[in-house]
Amino acid sequence: MFSKGQMVFGVLFAIAFIIILIRMYKKDLNLHKIHYKGVLWVLLAFLGFIGMIVAIKVIFK
Repeated sequence: MFSKGQMVFGVLFAIAFIIILIRMYKKDLNLHKIHYKGVLWVLLAFLGFIGMIVAIKVIFK
């Protein structure tokens, strides 16, 4: 399977990757607020559409 060294490397890599990902997100947060206004409404519309598809499927089983 995996050696102990590979497991340690995998865990350390995952931790470092997550830390870098969080730092970059915080750095770009101001740009996200400017360029992605209204994206919440798109998400809600998408979820509503999926909900309607599921409802139709359940009703017309």
